[in-house]
Amino acid sequence: MIEIKKLTVNLGDFLLDGIDLRVEKGEYFIILGPTGAGKTVLLEAIAGLNPIKMGEIWLDGREVTKLEPEKRGIGFVYQDYALFPHLTVRGNLLFGLKQRKWPKEERGRVMEWLAELLGITPLLERSTDTLSGGERQKVALARALSTSPEVLLLDEPLSALDPQHREGVQQELRQIHQRLKQTIIHVTHDFEEAIALGDRIAVLGAGHILQIGTPEEIFRHPNSEFVARFAMTRNIFTGEVRDGDGGQAIIAIGGMEFEVVTELRGRLHASLRPEDILVSREPLISSARNSLRGTITRIADRGATLYLTVSTPLEFACLVTRRSFEELGLAEGGEVYVTFKASAVHIF
Repeated sequence: MIEIKKLTVNLGDFLLDGIDLRVEKGEYFIILGPTGAGKTVLLEAIAGLNPIKMGEIWLDGREVTKLEPEKRGIGFVYQDYALFPHLTVRGNLLFGLKQRKWPKEERGRVMEWLAELLGITPLLERSTDTLSGGERQKVALARALSTSPEVLLLDEPLSALDPQHREGVQQELRQIHQRLKQTIIHVTHDFEEAIALGDRIAVLGAGHILQIGTPEEIFRHPNSEFVARFAMTRNIFTGEVRDGDGGQAIIAIGGMEFEVVTELRGRLHASLRPEDILVSREPLISSARNSLRGTITRIADRGATLYLTVSTPLEFACLVTRRSFEELGLAEGGEVYVTFKASAVHIF
């Protein structure tokens, strides 16, 4: 378990301010945020590579705030992998073990086990300069794991990979985590990556943690407009929430009213995910309480899915499958109905 208390790092032009964070033992924890949010600064502070102005870092019950990096029991994989170009893959895997003076026989056993685990045994005699991006990533992971770190830190580990290799390495990261029960802190700017891998997610913005929760909590229940937008919730509105005639909650936005499910009242934000909106040619007979007629003003093709912008006149971003798009004969300028449940609208 790693615990961070009131951590402040001042780098002059950037401030990581008052970070409180607790990562449980064996947890796959994601730090999610845009470029410049302070993700790498936080990782480097945990690893002992950035000076800390204030705060404490605890690892499995011992304070490591002032310990040298090599004494913390932390493995670090940088975005560019930082492999030693003058060493073979075998040499890279053995480097940390030699530095820590592990017995030669034990070094060999650990290296072979990790090479087999990550599927890089055929690469052991290769120079790192000859490896593909996916292969370099696997070697960097194996090297970081070779000394049995208590915590493994991953700095944007998939960002340099093409989509095909990214998906493969993503699956391997999850398998490694499941097999080794390794505590992992993984930073990324990619929300889909965070959802796929994280047990929990912390959203970081401008040096502050804005929300911590499970992927479902971040995805469905963002606590701010920043988090909602970063979680790819394209429909975000501001309106007045009050009691409707039947006692149910409604939100009034730009002269339009929708039923919602909330105990909150007053001027608030509402978010509605594109995939929670049904698009049809005719009014739907369903339990959904909100149905509006509108016009398709824009279509963004994403291959298997398409994003539609529908003006009601309030604009809604809607997600449909290609099959539905073709079966409904949708096109720009076409009239449609958008329908969504009151419970699909998140109020914050």
